Amino acid sequence: MSIVRTGLDRLPGSAFAKELEGKRVGLLAHPASVNAELVHALDVLRGMGIQPSILFGPEHGYAATAQDMDGVDGGELDGVRIVSLYGSSAADLQPKQSDLKELDVVVVDLQDVGARYYTYVWTAAFMLRGAVRAGVKVLALDRPNPLGGEVVEGRPQRPGYRSFVGLYDVAVRHGMTLGEILTMVVQLERLPPEALTIVPMEGWSRSMYFDDTGLPWVLPSPNMPTLDTAIVYPGGCVIEGTTLSEARGTTRPFELLGAPHVDARAVSALEIPGATLRACAFEPTVRKHAQQICGGVQVHVTDRSAFRSYPAYLRLIAAMLAQAPEDVFPWRTQEYEYETNRPAIDLLTGGPEYRQRVNAGDPLDDYLASDAEGAARFLETRRPWLLY
Repeated sequence: MSIVRTGLDRLPGSAFAKELEGKRVGLLAHPASVNAELVHALDVLRGMGIQPSILFGPEHGYAATAQDMDGVDGGELDGVRIVSLYGSSAADLQPKQSDLKELDVVVVDLQDVGARYYTYVWTAAFMLRGAVRAGVKVLALDRPNPLGGEVVEGRPQRPGYRSFVGLYDVAVRHGMTLGEILTMVVQLERLPPEALTIVPMEGWSRSMYFDDTGLPWVLPSPNMPTLDTAIVYPGGCVIEGTTLSEARGTTRPFELLGAPHVDARAVSALEIPGATLRACAFEPTVRKHAQQICGGVQVHVTDRSAFRSYPAYLRLIAAMLAQAPEDVFPWRTQEYEYETNRPAIDLLTGGPEYRQRVNAGDPLDDYLASDAEGAARFLETRRPWLLY
């Protein structure tokens, strides 16, 4: 039995439901948009007599079948048009005004995983901005941050490093819910407060990890299969900015990392508070080093209270790249989330300093200490936006 009731669980029969009665409704959702009985938001709305006329899908698609950074086309489900908000160009991230003009309200129900670069919260922010321009209201159904809401890691971006993996300046592990992120957007953009209604959760406290809530875990994207994945993701996603593999297509993406050149035993000797590093080999099935045997480690988190994914992975990545032969370039050079002019690693870490340190072979201690101080300052910055 769940301890927490999400916004979707609370919606039927509530005063919030009245905002949808007799209205033209759109739904921004994905497969993890389910209630405590695993009923999808679309079916919950239909059970309330609400028939959404447009379904919007974020990165990975409404059905969450596409791999990272694969453009997704629209389609149809049960006679309802699906509009992709992640297509072939950055322009596709913005909902079209012509689509929004067909609606009165957009219901947003997306399960986030609590890291700055997980793009669903930014898709919701773009939807909110577009809805305001179109005179359409947004009804956001809040959900737990799977990592809780107390701990933050990784300072906000430096000026000039915003992107779709960080649309606003927040800590890497920000400790906020979708509703709190959208509250931030309303305040920072000075949008009309009445444009956004949040259906808050009941029973959620900031100390809760997802498995404390009693809610079922549904993978929100193809390489986010478990809560274990989400726990390492604030650091694990940084691998995307490198030529190391984050083990996409395996059963343990982001927990596994490495490359064909990596000396697994040497890297596993690193001491990471709250985790054990197990030397291993793995074979990615997609993306970097696909169908090649990679040496690396699996990060086994043994103490969540002590484990800090972001600094842990910055150390791991630096150690693995230091082993690379001279002809192996360390950093991703291909387009990344529609960006071609700024290195992916800089967008992920929020500036060039980490890349520069690793290139020079310099120690990371003072960099990580400064980073932790910046993250701690964010605890105060975010205070006006918190709902719980």
